[in-house]
Amino acid sequence: MKNYFKLITVLCLFLIVSCTKEEDKAVVHETSSIVDVDGNTYKTIKIGNKWWMAENLKVKSYNDGTPIEQAQNNSDWNDSVPLFCQYNSNSSAPGLLYNWYAVANPKKIAPAGWHIPSDEEWKQLEQALGMNSTSASNAGWRGSDEGLKMKIEGGQGWTRFGDLWPTNESGFTALAGSCRLPDGTYGSPGLFATGFWWTSTDDAQSNEAWFRHLDYKNPDVYRSHTYKGYGFSIRCVKD
Repeated sequence: MKNYFKLITVLCLFLIVSCTKEEDKAVVHETSSIVDVDGNTYKTIKIGNKWWMAENLKVKSYNDGTPIEQAQNNSDWNDSVPLFCQYNSNSSAPGLLYNWYAVANPKKIAPAGWHIPSDEEWKQLEQALGMNSTSASNAGWRGSDEGLKMKIEGGQGWTRFGDLWPTNESGFTALAGSCRLPDGTYGSPGLFATGFWWTSTDDAQSNEAWFRHLDYKNPDVYRSHTYKGYGFSIRCVKD
């Protein structure tokens, strides 16, 4: 009987130590919120030494109150005017899609005190999640599991693929908002499969702009530049 109680005591101590170690490993996120000029409230998260929006932008006005032009019909979407749209008029889409001309408009669409992150600031985010500096500066798919750390956890907003399971370890809470093509058609496979985010950085040699891409089939993060007439999501970072 004494040996039995000794065994129970040892097991209890082991469980207490194990739980304590797991609690020590838990990531504690510093969070807050901001409000845009239209009155939309966004959750924010501190990643590394920068504050990021933890939701996609959905503002329909510039900071001076001037409305941004909306283009839902294919024929209204063009490559020279600042525009936004809602993905295929789907109210469940996470935020709105903007072409890069809206990103670059001097009237500014980021909430006051915030801005559209540069390509370099996206690299800093990725490196804060474990990507090395060499990989961060490469084009194409880079890193290892940084994409899983950025996507909302579990199967809440992404199509399940194999054993890939988003953890949202970063608190970035990326959702699959898809995109709009320059010809006005919407990206396929669409919502729950892909997400695209603009940077504020254009590529002088190609007259294109840098962006980031997450895909339900990939655990890492895609970096490249493309035609400014695409409609992508936007996250903002604090000044």
